[in-house]
Amino acid sequence: MTRLDARMRVGLRIKELRGERGVSQEAFANSIGMSRTYFAEVEIGKRNISIDNIARICDGFGSSIREFFDSDLFQDDSD
Repeated sequence: MTRLDARMRVGLRIKELRGERGVSQEAFANSIGMSRTYFAEVEIGKRNISIDNIARICDGFGSSIREFFDSDLFQDDSD
């Protein structure tokens, strides 16, 4: 497996959570008052998102930041 950078991991986690809820990028971005374009770029790892915006996304998912980062995507893969 190739090593993913932090932005890619965050984006994949957001996409995973959004997919579990069956909501489109546009609908979710609108629900949290975020630009769909910005949100899409975060989801594909193009943007270096702030912790404030991660918290905003977590609130939109009804989860904590701890729950957000409790994913295999964020496990150390340096083995």
